[in-house]
Amino acid sequence: MYLHRSTLGPVDLAFTDRYGGVSGVPYAELNLAQDDADDASARSENLRRVVTDFAPDLVARPDAGVALPVAQMRQVHGTVVDLVEDRRSPGLPEADAMVTARPGVVLLVRAADCVPVVLADPEHQVIAVAHAGRRGMVDGIAAATVSRMRDSGASSIRAWIGPSICGACYEVPAAMQAEVGALVPAAVSTTSWGTPALDIGAGVRAQLEAAGVTVVDVATCTRESADLYSYRRDGAAAGRHAGLIRLHPKGTR
Repeated sequence: MYLHRSTLGPVDLAFTDRYGGVSGVPYAELNLAQDDADDASARSENLRRVVTDFAPDLVARPDAGVALPVAQMRQVHGTVVDLVEDRRSPGLPEADAMVTARPGVVLLVRAADCVPVVLADPEHQVIAVAHAGRRGMVDGIAAATVSRMRDSGASSIRAWIGPSICGACYEVPAAMQAEVGALVPAAVSTTSWGTPALDIGAGVRAQLEAAGVTVVDVATCTRESADLYSYRRDGAAAGRHAGLIRLHPKGTR
């Protein structure tokens, strides 16, 4: 179920893999996509399983049809950062990052080849998630997320970069590489077969570090790993994995 899972003080965080769910081929197994050709009931059950396992204390009646304590967003490759004040209603905001200082809610970010990031200031109890594709990286979603966290009281921020397509696999036209490289030099790369490429994970890391964030890289290449979903590898048959983070109330950890 998890590629990575860890705890830092009152903060729990994880990145999922594709195992432990109920989706059939080609999405097998733990497809957490919002909208695709996979059976909707399977996707709903997958989400329930993940949230119940990740935060069992928040799911009082996991099989009773009650709303899950998970905040989600409709990711649009932009730079909007949503401030989560409470448990999310069925309507999803169009955003590519979420910030909260409230315990009792799980923040969730989806990805296949894009970069999922979870962020936390455990001392000041502010957490966030962000989704960074090529456009989001260039437009500054990482810096926008950090700024919103600081507006919410964060000071010393740590970020975990999750699985994404690596710089040796993400081939792009030379003109695109040059355009992106002029703005984010750290993202310039070359494929393993010698053609122009981008390393979005490296670019996002450089942006976070420039913003004064300590970065922990737990990434695995999505295109190279059969344990993960990859749009570049599988096209429309690719599901989505997720990054998750939550806060425990003060004094309980």
